[in-house]
Amino acid sequence: MTESARLSYLRIALIVIGVIFIAGVYPLMSIWPSGWAWHTGHSDYPMMIVGIYATLGVFLIIAARDPLENLSLIWFTVWSSTVHAGIMTAQALIRPEHHGHFVGDIPALFIVAIVLGVLTPRASAAQAIRAPARA
Repeated sequence: MTESARLSYLRIALIVIGVIFIAGVYPLMSIWPSGWAWHTGHSDYPMMIVGIYATLGVFLIIAARDPLENLSLIWFTVWSSTVHAGIMTAQALIRPEHHGHFVGDIPALFIVAIVLGVLTPRASAAQAIRAPARA
């Protein structure tokens, strides 16, 4: 895959993931709580998570305009998704009532991390892509 094609796919992925983060997290927590919600009964937690992910989603969509100028945000999304999914994996392993997350939010976050990690150019590739554009 050429770097140009990779960048085009990255833009699409940023928009799709951004939209899912904005509009998909809350419905998934409501419709499929065993795979997406980590609480029972009343909790302030869901709206905090929705707020964080919706905000990140907006910024990912903005980053899609020029991914090379937003590499730190993209890498933050990759690594924070990996860490978040890792912590959730450990918690779900320990607590049987959370096993549903192994087919819900845990793989979803790992998929986000993998897709963005594979598509995001490394520093040297990003500089090579930028160089012709600046010349």
